[in-house]
Amino acid sequence: MQSNEYVQFFDGGIEPKLENLGGKGASLVTMTSAGMPVPPGFVVTTAQFDAFMEEAGITRDIHQLLAGLDPEDMGQVDRVSAAIRADIRSRAVPQALRELTVAAYASLMSRFESPVPVAVRSSATAEDLPDASFAGQQDTYLWLDGVKAVTEHIRQCWASLFTSRAIIYRLKNNIPNEGLSMAVVVQKMVNARVSGVAITMDPTNGDRSKITIDSSYGVGEMVVSGQVTPDNIMLDKVTLAVVSEHLGDKHAELVPDAVAGRLVEREVDAERRGRRSLTGAELTAVAQMAKRAEKHYKCPQDIEWALDADLPDGENLLLLQSRPETVHSSKPGAATQTVPSAAGGYFSGLSPAISAAAPAFPTTPATTTPAGPAPSSATGFSLGSITASLLKPSF
Repeated sequence: MQSNEYVQFFDGGIEPKLENLGGKGASLVTMTSAGMPVPPGFVVTTAQFDAFMEEAGITRDIHQLLAGLDPEDMGQVDRVSAAIRADIRSRAVPQALRELTVAAYASLMSRFESPVPVAVRSSATAEDLPDASFAGQQDTYLWLDGVKAVTEHIRQCWASLFTSRAIIYRLKNNIPNEGLSMAVVVQKMVNARVSGVAITMDPTNGDRSKITIDSSYGVGEMVVSGQVTPDNIMLDKVTLAVVSEHLGDKHAELVPDAVAGRLVEREVDAERRGRRSLTGAELTAVAQMAKRAEKHYKCPQDIEWALDADLPDGENLLLLQSRPETVHSSKPGAATQTVPSAAGGYFSGLSPAISAAAPAFPTTPATTTPAGPAPSSATGFSLGSITASLLKPSF
């Protein structure tokens, strides 16, 4: 199947445009085009969302519900959000559009020896912008099997354009609802043996001569929820020598249970707890990939990565997301700031002062709010955020 107006494959050869693919989708297509190791997938473009909304005929009703809404009245916002999302989820997707998505899913599955789970990830047109922080305001669903679950959760992602948090954020930042649209990423799920984030600076002071890496075993919900503390390693950006290192406890991990079709928590044995979750070679590889992303985008990056247990060493490091770091990068003189930092454990990968947007691996735990109820026949997990390797279960 070829890319078209309504479905665009990461490697489809079409120029990525924010207005068509949203922030996440455009980033994934760009990274794939640049030869970065991105798990394969496709984007259900904003054109499909727009056509769905036009067919449903509910856009005017949505604008009327949002007009004059008080962002401080949480009860009212929650009621309006619930009504809008329920309306969107109840609408049928036009058959021609659904068939395009079904064909794209079949084409993606044909790349593997047998069907693999996928992540279905919201990609709004207003997210991941330099002056916006939309982390966690729309939904991501993980470990989905089968076309029925995928198509159901694409519509769930469309509805999540109107979560309470997204509505409040837009109201408080004077972002108009007119013209907003939603793309959805469908991407091969990463079977993360180790996962984490990396920032191409010291996030405590903006020192761009450093790279800071957080890592932990399995997928990252345990880190997001604060149940485990990840390893925190700071490296010199030029030599890649370790500047400081703090080993987290990493007492538990979330791993996929293929039989149950879900993630299960497993205790990490004492030996693995007591050592770094990344080998020296893996640590260097993560840092090199972060530097490559920074060089490509020409500004400090906040990346999400994972080591896929299904792939051999040397081929198992995958880039899940890369976005500009916005907190320190927007400050005058940030590029030359070289304030020494104290060693150990300051960066957890979860501070709202660090990331503009995720991941799969949310850099702001407050943003990982449960999504609305999913169809009972569906499988998967909801994460109000970005990355395909880290999750927040909602049902």
